[in-house]
Amino acid sequence: MVTGATNGIGYAAALALAQAGADVIVAGHNEWEGRNAVAIIRPLAPAALVRFEKLDVRSLASVADFARRLTAGGRAVDLLINCAGGIAAGKRQLTEDGFELQLAANYLSHFALTAELLPLLRRSRNPRVVQLSSLGQRRGSIHFDDLHLERGYEPAKAFSQSKLALLMFALELQRRSDAHGWGLLSAAAHPGYARTEPVSSRSRSTDLIRKLHGSLGLLVNHTASEGALPTLFAATAPTVQRGGYYGPIGPFELVGPPGPVSVGKNAQDREAARRLWEISEQLTRVKWPAE
Repeated sequence: MVTGATNGIGYAAALALAQAGADVIVAGHNEWEGRNAVAIIRPLAPAALVRFEKLDVRSLASVADFARRLTAGGRAVDLLINCAGGIAAGKRQLTEDGFELQLAANYLSHFALTAELLPLLRRSRNPRVVQLSSLGQRRGSIHFDDLHLERGYEPAKAFSQSKLALLMFALELQRRSDAHGWGLLSAAAHPGYARTEPVSSRSRSTDLIRKLHGSLGLLVNHTASEGALPTLFAATAPTVQRGGYYGPIGPFELVGPPGPVSVGKNAQDREAARRLWEISEQLTRVKWPAE
């Protein structure tokens, strides 16, 4: 199951998995785009069962409804790839739940979705969960005193916080799975500098990428299909480590073949990850099992 699978990295991952013979749920908020994506994928992957399911990661009610539909079907989920997200340009935006848009769409909804689908994941023999982080996690911080950025909002700041939260979630999910016997392999990936990767506001890192792109052209960016390779690697490779993080291993992790990449210092803070997990449970009103 791939969220945000109607375009970009999510679509490229869904297509590749279907072509490899996997049955794929294409999840997205736009029904027309979703059905169009499925119509394109099916002839290219005739051996796979591919269907669209509506999921709006800007809404916890939509997440809960989506999870209920899948649970009613009763089929095990072998692989959950959380690709969907939101990007706010300019002014701060809130979801219907009162959350800052990027935190909600990129992180909180996927935290809730993974919890809701845990029973189906545990029915699989070798379940995996992959979070799509970003190079932005390196400059991100979790603003515990202002998680929804009511003070000093900047799009890049919100984006980096949400992508850091996703990476921290992936690492903490593995630790908790190991502790409670959930049987998950949890990993994270980032696409490098794919042409569909949202670039929010201005930052030193973004300015560097723009300068490199201006001087080196296509050498420092790649297509959505190439950007999806680290996600597909994390989702399928037998060598993936529990709690691993994967991305392009070329210059500056912008492009290149997929492999293990560096985890930022903030993402390695276990106490912050524990605190973020507890706050996320309160905000999303989901409860993870103790065993």
